[in-house]
Amino acid sequence: MALLFAVMLTTAAGNTAMQSVMPAIGTSLGVDDVWISLAYSWSALLWVVCAPIWARKSDQRGRKAMMALGLVGFTTSMALCGLVLWFGLNGWLPALWTLLLFAAARSLYGGYGSAAPPAVQAYVASRTARSERTQALSLIASSFGLGTVIGPALAPLLVFPGLGLTGPFIAFTVLGIVTLIALRIFLPNDEPQYAARGSAYDAPYGSGGASRDPGSDEDDESSPESEEAAPKKLGWWEPRLRPWVIAGLLGGHAHAMVLGISGFLVLDRLGLRGTPEIAAGYIGIVLMCGAIATLLAQWGLIPRLKLGPRAAVLWGCCLAAVGTTIFGAAQELHGIALGYSVASLGFGLFRPGFNAGASLAVSRKEQGEASGVVSSATGAAFVVAPAIGVWLYGHSDWLAFAVIIGLCFTVLVIGWRSLSADEVLTADR
Repeated sequence: MALLFAVMLTTAAGNTAMQSVMPAIGTSLGVDDVWISLAYSWSALLWVVCAPIWARKSDQRGRKAMMALGLVGFTTSMALCGLVLWFGLNGWLPALWTLLLFAAARSLYGGYGSAAPPAVQAYVASRTARSERTQALSLIASSFGLGTVIGPALAPLLVFPGLGLTGPFIAFTVLGIVTLIALRIFLPNDEPQYAARGSAYDAPYGSGGASRDPGSDEDDESSPESEEAAPKKLGWWEPRLRPWVIAGLLGGHAHAMVLGISGFLVLDRLGLRGTPEIAAGYIGIVLMCGAIATLLAQWGLIPRLKLGPRAAVLWGCCLAAVGTTIFGAAQELHGIALGYSVASLGFGLFRPGFNAGASLAVSRKEQGEASGVVSSATGAAFVVAPAIGVWLYGHSDWLAFAVIIGLCFTVLVIGWRSLSADEVLTADR
């Protein structure tokens, strides 16, 4: 568990450290905010396509191999992104080419880094009882939360002389290599457990593959018969997963828009556009407060209150809407951090609720497929939502926040009507 925790923490810390400095880098390069957000879109699109493929490969080749592949993608992407931005900030590359090359380097994370989270989630889900699934996945999700605390906290300290704002990229490249070495040495090799291990799929939601009686999904998950059959290929509109995917997409878009706007709002409300070199510290404070609130949700509220997936999703969206309202109205650092923290507390409940609900909706042997769908839906929210949020914010900040709040209330309405009751989902079978 410590190694699995480290894999997720490293990638989360690196990504949030990058998020802390990218608004300042964009201002230094003299490009519009929306183009900084769009630079992530290609990577997010690749994540949507590739995550289900790697999830299936984890069933065939083992979870450890996919975690290692994900870390290779992460470290390579961070190194190349840092190098490209360093050239751009030093005037050796035009701003346009800097962003294009940054997007290309970032795509390595979307294409190959997406192998790690589904493998980690499937590894945990396949080894926990149904009644403990939400808490176990919440613990893994909290590694992301802890990483989002560490990343913004370290980012201002990693702006080294000579490297400048690209320092965090190089530092997390080194940390990723160390984590990869530890994973390869200390995590035991996991043997593929399903008959599908010899198959190869060429598309995330292909129609081929083994078929099985739809009624057999409710069989005892631990029975030998259920372990021998190849796992059924699952797509976004699999009836058991559909309500969770819809909730995950809508809530994920709201979360992605808040994240996309946050750094630029800090620059504007605190008057830091003229001094981007000191902005990373203030942005880091806001992101760190939100990350601590996320940890409170995942380490404190979910296990203490024993929240099931449905309750976590619904309560999470309520809190996210309240926090977004405060965040949008704030004009100084304290109010901005408070609003972002309340919103993050809500999304900290929502995210593991969505993950656990999708996991519990299918049988144990389909966990690799389900984790791929979850990762794909999560990545889909980051394809255009951050750029749309920043674009709306640039035209009317209240319009942007109204859209985010509207998405949260839509999840509430749809979730109240269609998500399965927690008593049904968490009952051991």
